[in-house]
Amino acid sequence: MDFSFTDEQNQLRRSVREFAESEITPHVMEWDEASRFPLELIPKLGEMNFLGVIFPEQYGGAGLGYVDYVIVIEELSRVDGSIGLIVAAHNSLCTNHIYKFGSEEQRKKYVVPLAQGKKLGCWSLTEPEAGSDAGGTRTVAVRNASGWVLNGAKTFTTNGHYADVCVGMAVTDKSKGQKGISAFILEKGNPGFRPGKKENKLGMRASDTSEVVFTDCHVSASALLGEEGMGFVNSLQVLDGGRISIAALALGMAQGAYESAAKYAQQRKQFGKAISEFQAIQFKLADMATQVEAARLLVYQAAWLADRKDVRFTKESSMAKLYASEVAVRVANEAVQVFGGYGFVKDYPAEKYYRDVKLCTIGEGTSEIQRLVIARQILGKR
Repeated sequence: MDFSFTDEQNQLRRSVREFAESEITPHVMEWDEASRFPLELIPKLGEMNFLGVIFPEQYGGAGLGYVDYVIVIEELSRVDGSIGLIVAAHNSLCTNHIYKFGSEEQRKKYVVPLAQGKKLGCWSLTEPEAGSDAGGTRTVAVRNASGWVLNGAKTFTTNGHYADVCVGMAVTDKSKGQKGISAFILEKGNPGFRPGKKENKLGMRASDTSEVVFTDCHVSASALLGEEGMGFVNSLQVLDGGRISIAALALGMAQGAYESAAKYAQQRKQFGKAISEFQAIQFKLADMATQVEAARLLVYQAAWLADRKDVRFTKESSMAKLYASEVAVRVANEAVQVFGGYGFVKDYPAEKYYRDVKLCTIGEGTSEIQRLVIARQILGKR
C-alpha cells in the first residue's frame, strides 16, 4: 500500500492553500457576518480550475481525479467551509450529474462552461416533504407537444440564487414510484423558473442555500437529463461522489479547527506558562489530531476507490462522510473548549468552525441515513 501523494498532488495542495489564504482568509468573517455570497470569487475559482477538477480536458475540466478533488475541497474548507461547499455542490452534484448521464450534446453545452467556471451550477433534489425520503418528491413534470411543464418547489439548494444551470428532479410517472422520477436541466432566465426564499443559516453563511421554484415552467424535450424515470436512481449514484465531497469538506474544517486550537494553546498563557504545557490540553490536542488523521485515511480511501472507475464505493463514501463529519463536530467542539471564553466570541476562528461543521452531519444524507446505507451494504441488503 502506498499512502504518499505524488509531487503533482503536493504542488496542488500548496497552490490551493496559497489561494485560500490570500483570496479567502481576509474576507471570511466579512462574508459570514453579512451572509454574503462571494460572487467576485467565482471567476478566480474558475481560473484555478477548481470548478472543473474531476472532468476531462475535452469538456473544459482539469482532467484530475477524486484524490486531487479532495485535496482542493479540503484546503478550501480549512480556511472557509462555505467556499468548499460552493465548489463541492457545483462539481460533484450539478456538473457531475450532467457529465455522467447527459448526452454528448448536453455535455458540450453545459459541462464545458460549468467546468471552465464560466457558469455556476446547482442541484435540486430535496423538498419540504422529501428530505431523507427523497423518493417522496412532489414536484411534477407533465409532457406536452414540445417538451415538459414543471410545477413544484425544492428547498436547501446550494448556490440556488446564483446558479446559471440547475439540475432538478421531478415526478414524470407517479405510478412507478422512485423509478418515475426524472432529471431535468434548467437555465437561469427560463420563464417559470426562479430562486425562492434564501435561508438564514446557523453556519456556512457565505454559501447560498435557497428554495428553487417551478411555476408552469416549460422546458424543451432536450432538457430531460438521462433516461426518463431514472432521475432518482442516477441521483443516488451522483451522491456516492457527493458524499466524498462532504467528507472532504468536514476533513478540511476539522483540520482548520485543530490547527487554530494548537496554535492558540501555544500562545495563551495561564499560571505563568502556555496552556499547551498542561496535560489536559495536551490530551485534547492529541485526540483531535488522531481523529482528524483517522478521518483523512477514510476520506482518501474513498477518493482512491472513486478513481478506480470499475469499483463500487457506496459503502466507503458513506463511511468517510459519516466518520469525517462527526469527527469534525467533535474537533470543533474541543477547539472552542481550548480557546475557553475566546472560543465563544467572533474575534477568534473557533466559533465559526463550530457553527459550520454541523452541516456536514446533515447535508447529502444525514448521519442516520449514512448508517442505514452502510448497514445495507455490509448485510448485502438492497
